[in-house]
Amino acid sequence: MIKGSRAPLPLLVPALIGLVFLVLPLIALLVRTPWARLPELLTGAEVWQALRLSLVCATAATAVSLVIGVPLAWLLARVEFPGRGLVRALVTLPLVLPPVVGGVALLMALGRNGVVGRYLDDWFGVTLPFTTAGVVVAEAFVAMPFLVISVEGTLRAADPRFEEAAATLGASRFTAFRRVTLPLIAPGIAAGAVLAWARALGEFGATITFAGNFPGRTQTMPLAVYLALQSDPDAAIALSLVLLTVSVAVLAGLRDRWMTAS
Repeated sequence: MIKGSRAPLPLLVPALIGLVFLVLPLIALLVRTPWARLPELLTGAEVWQALRLSLVCATAATAVSLVIGVPLAWLLARVEFPGRGLVRALVTLPLVLPPVVGGVALLMALGRNGVVGRYLDDWFGVTLPFTTAGVVVAEAFVAMPFLVISVEGTLRAADPRFEEAAATLGASRFTAFRRVTLPLIAPGIAAGAVLAWARALGEFGATITFAGNFPGRTQTMPLAVYLALQSDPDAAIALSLVLLTVSVAVLAGLRDRWMTAS
């Protein structure tokens, strides 16, 4: 960074406009928050029900992402195979895919008449749409790419010679991964897990499309905000404030890893 230099006006003005554009809605949310009614609005049974469901589902979706996402990231970072670039593109597609489209895709795949869902229903009696498990599936679908990207980047930055040294000492590839690689990439896994959890907590489009909006079963905090906005704007603002607080806490926790120190 160039220190001691003044920003040229043609760059400073649009930069300030961009800053205002991003920060003003958040300030407006804080200004319009009904602080006097906040305890009342946040202690209702439906609010705690939605908050508890959101926390449980986001945590479960993060756990699913860890179990299958870390091995996937390792595969993309460490193994050369034909079509790896295409696989990486498909893995990151949910990042740019409209969430509602993701929900429709999940219905086509895992719905009762879906490509795979029909067999889950016929053979095992498992129905995912419009259930709490469906919320977890929808959230994991949109959140796992954040984990995969974080872990893959950490793996690429890690020195593979440590794994090679473990192999020369007789360790199997899985043992080297478990005893050597995992401790090395633990910070990247933690950062990716936090990002995935935050993304899962804020998921709306895929959830409402695939799992519906049933209080106590599939109504998470973002869905509760949407529903409250139609009948009680103050309640919607209060619930939004909770999600905003969580987002700020996540950014603060990841500051040292994802933001360059000045």
